[in-house]
Amino acid sequence: MAKEMELIMNPRSIAVVGATNRPGSVGLAVFRNILSGGFQGVVYPVNPKQKSVQSVKAYPKLADIPDEVDLAVVIVPAGIVCSILEEAGQKQVKGAIVIAAGFKEVGGEGVELEDRLKEVIAKYDIRMVGPNCLGVTNNNENVRMNASFATKMPKAGNIAFISQSGALCTAVLDYAEGRDVGFSKFVSFGNKADVNEIDLLRYLRDDPDTDVICMYLEDITHGRAFLETAREITWQARKPMLAIKSGRSTEGARAAASHTGALVGSDHAYDAIFYQSGILRVEGVAELFNRAVAFAKQPIPKGNRIAIVTNAGGPGIMATDATIRHNLQIATLSEETKKKLKQELPPTASIQNPVDVIGDATHERYESAIRHILIDKNVDGAIVILSPQAMTDILETAEIVPHVVKDIDKPVLCSFMGIVDVSEGVKYLERHGIPNYPFPEAAVRSMASMAFYGNLLSLERRQVRRLAADRDTATEVIKKKLTGKDRYYMSEKEANEILQCYGFPVLKSVLVKDVSQVDDAAEEFIFPVAMKISSPDIVHKFDVGGVRLKIRTKEQARKAFEGIIESVKKVKPSAKIDGVIMERMAKRGVEIILGAVRDPKFGPICMFGLGGTFVGAMKDVTFRLAPMWEISAEIMIRSIKAYSILKGVRGSWPCDIDAIKDCILRLSQMVTQHPEIAELDINPLIVYPQGKGCVVADSRILLKKSGVD
Repeated sequence: MAKEMELIMNPRSIAVVGATNRPGSVGLAVFRNILSGGFQGVVYPVNPKQKSVQSVKAYPKLADIPDEVDLAVVIVPAGIVCSILEEAGQKQVKGAIVIAAGFKEVGGEGVELEDRLKEVIAKYDIRMVGPNCLGVTNNNENVRMNASFATKMPKAGNIAFISQSGALCTAVLDYAEGRDVGFSKFVSFGNKADVNEIDLLRYLRDDPDTDVICMYLEDITHGRAFLETAREITWQARKPMLAIKSGRSTEGARAAASHTGALVGSDHAYDAIFYQSGILRVEGVAELFNRAVAFAKQPIPKGNRIAIVTNAGGPGIMATDATIRHNLQIATLSEETKKKLKQELPPTASIQNPVDVIGDATHERYESAIRHILIDKNVDGAIVILSPQAMTDILETAEIVPHVVKDIDKPVLCSFMGIVDVSEGVKYLERHGIPNYPFPEAAVRSMASMAFYGNLLSLERRQVRRLAADRDTATEVIKKKLTGKDRYYMSEKEANEILQCYGFPVLKSVLVKDVSQVDDAAEEFIFPVAMKISSPDIVHKFDVGGVRLKIRTKEQARKAFEGIIESVKKVKPSAKIDGVIMERMAKRGVEIILGAVRDPKFGPICMFGLGGTFVGAMKDVTFRLAPMWEISAEIMIRSIKAYSILKGVRGSWPCDIDAIKDCILRLSQMVTQHPEIAELDINPLIVYPQGKGCVVADSRILLKKSGVD
């Protein structure tokens, strides 16, 4: 795959089909960019109406070029793109960038055109970026290719940027120039009719010029392949990735047969896939580059203990508040460090963290403070704040920062506050690899991202743990239920058959079909019992009066049976009723929910969160793609707001978190091994004190044959 991408990213020769001398045209802009960018290979303009373009001999068609061509950049009307790529295939061109628009993004005939385009490149084994894209830039000094219609060649750097949006790319390039940010590779891949984000990530994984990868994504082509590729980049190549994903709305949430299906929208799936692959999701372009620059220029912290140096109390407090808010720790300075600070700073200075060197601080005072805190073993990174004062030597202070940190493997971010007064100092810092932020909160957010990423790199148990299960029996049960049907909603008792195959702790139950069977069924239980409607047409039993709890006698059980049937027939008269489930009454505990839904793009997605009847209102849930790592289950448990309840609060007992983790992993394995499970809820899963386990108090499963919507 990387070799195929080399023909696009590192061609020896380029043919620009549609190159022209016409002012203001894309054909002229792209050809001029390739020339002025210093491309190290050979470039051929192709235009049947012009003898030369920008003083370079032009050829009427690709076949007329006497030499081999690695890459064709196509800038012609959409209607003739396919014929151009036919020519390219016949000339054995193996790489293409189709800048032309007018394909699936316009709908109608454009969709058909793009389908034909795919057929042509498949026929000739051509790898293609586009159509409807800005182009590709490679800043490697041995390539120097700007095959795009951007206004200029971006500055070289160690950040790669890939984007589905060409319009965003032009704004990003302008913004990056203003921030003095450089790029190794810059790719707009448009409609991704062939080359997509996964192909580009695989290429960038092995690219020696790229240390940080930034992305703008509107969707992901293949969820599982994306996840595996991104994991390789995070934990093997150890390159940070940051992404803007457009569309945080809940429109992807569906009308579903489960709480899980109703709660999981497309954005939850993206959050899950990003988290599981180590990608840091950001909200906008400014935040993307704030963090990317920190990753590109500073080492990853070994922990989250941060020290702050400031010459003003207010900004120091702001930074402290932001540090705590973003899950960093204010480092506790050692006594030795405080002793040295006391010796070298004035009596009015604060030697606690944050270290306040006072408003009249000189660069010497900053130098002492920065050096001593960075040497401290209790400090993992530092943020240096400078508020411009009349007596502050801004440039000299900036000059000491890279000098002090050059031999220390800890990140340092600066906030020389403002824009105009601090501009000389800021330019010096950034030229020497020290990122600067106009205000402390932005510096803290970037440091928090770095600490979070550092923690990801150290994660253990990054493997899928296989648990004992009777997969064959579960397969037979599912096959039987779907015989002659496209979909089947399993009652609680039927769902429990599947859960038992995977070792879930289900309660003993009996299906009672007639009130005359109640007494005999009750003989199998020790009261109290619970009774619940069993119907493939009823998803939420409480909503139709289909549940009775704490039944203590046979007489109460008979009345409960009759009351449930009467209530269900009244509320939902068309429902098919199988009977009433009599079940051992579970002891009180903490109620949580486990769920799963099968996404057509990402596959099975598991949900965990606070359960019970209010799950839809509280929405204290989190999602992960299955199969998941063992550590993923642990992180799911810790990530909900109600985790403090599970740990035990205000004298309550801590829950059996190991039992919860075990159930999450069993769920992940089950939905991975049985693609017919379209939706599933276990709600509630009642959890008991540590070491006492949990029980499934209610469950539902929707089965679908493969390919059924």
